[in-house]
Amino acid sequence: MSVLVDSSVWIAYFRNGYDFDKVDFLIDENLLLTNDLILTELTPYLRLRKQRKIIELLHSINRLDLDINWEQLSEYQYTCLKAGLNGVGIPDLIIAQNAKQNQCQVYSLDKHFKALETIINLKIYK
Repeated sequence: MSVLVDSSVWIAYFRNGYDFDKVDFLIDENLLLTNDLILTELTPYLRLRKQRKIIELLHSINRLDLDINWEQLSEYQYTCLKAGLNGVGIPDLIIAQNAKQNQCQVYSLDKHFKALETIINLKIYK
């Protein structure tokens, strides 16, 4: 199954090699996915650090189209609030929605994605 890798994983990977083996496995097996939201979160910082090669590599990853369903996002937010999960930002809900639309897993270091696994049946890469 393909895996949508969140910016939190990429940031840790670039900073200190966090989960180096897992990320490299996804790259080697061509299971890695991204989207424009994740790239938009990463690219400005990398540009400031003049990391053009990394930007090019990130932009070469298979990219999922974003088909934002605002009504569904509102429902996700309501479901989260009803379950007592506060503070899930709209960008993270968009990433979750994008993964669900494309039947892929999400790989993230953000704890609320783990909570979304049970709340909205999001598939999480472990």
